[in-house]
Amino acid sequence: MTLPYTAKIIEYFRNPKNVGVIEDADATAVEGSPACGDMVKLYLKIDKKSKIIKDVKFQSYGCASNIATASIVTEMAKGKTIEEAKKISWKDADKELGGLPPVKVHCAVLAVDALHTAIENFEHKYGLLKNPKPTDKDVLKKRLRHVINPITGASILKGKLVKDYYIDNGVVYVFLNIDKDNQFGEAIKNDIIERLEPLFDVKEVKVIFKDE
Repeated sequence: MTLPYTAKIIEYFRNPKNVGVIEDADATAVEGSPACGDMVKLYLKIDKKSKIIKDVKFQSYGCASNIATASIVTEMAKGKTIEEAKKISWKDADKELGGLPPVKVHCAVLAVDALHTAIENFEHKYGLLKNPKPTDKDVLKKRLRHVINPITGASILKGKLVKDYYIDNGVVYVFLNIDKDNQFGEAIKNDIIERLEPLFDVKEVKVIFKDE
């Protein structure tokens, strides 16, 4: 049977690099959702002085392309400064693997988005942002767009699972249009918290369900 993958994609799928968890990671990020097919979580260990990525690992839930792209992106990022790693694009990952099938390009986008978000989270955490924009509704919206509705595979904002959200004195409030006992409720709540907590001026994230 002929597979629509390059030899390099198959190699990185069968023998992925940097799989695992960094327990004391300086920053993490998640993109996608296992419920809708593909997800990758990235862990970074960064030298605070040189800003060089000393170690990077990932966990992947998805297809061969998902695993291969996460693997190649971690390889490309390791040893680079965070500024250099920010320049890695999904097209770079795609080229490095010899070309993904068109329907699998989103896997490269997920992996690179996870890398860039993890770096951004690191910058928030250690006060490295230049002229940081205070967290407002637009900042919250940008991050909430990446929280996926497991039922539809679309953003929870697009799927209207969010009734309202705002920040008040460093506390973010997110009101959901689902009950607490919804089968995906806890996963969505945890994803929201994980995406909003790293923001430099956020003290706490409160997710309120429809029936609370």
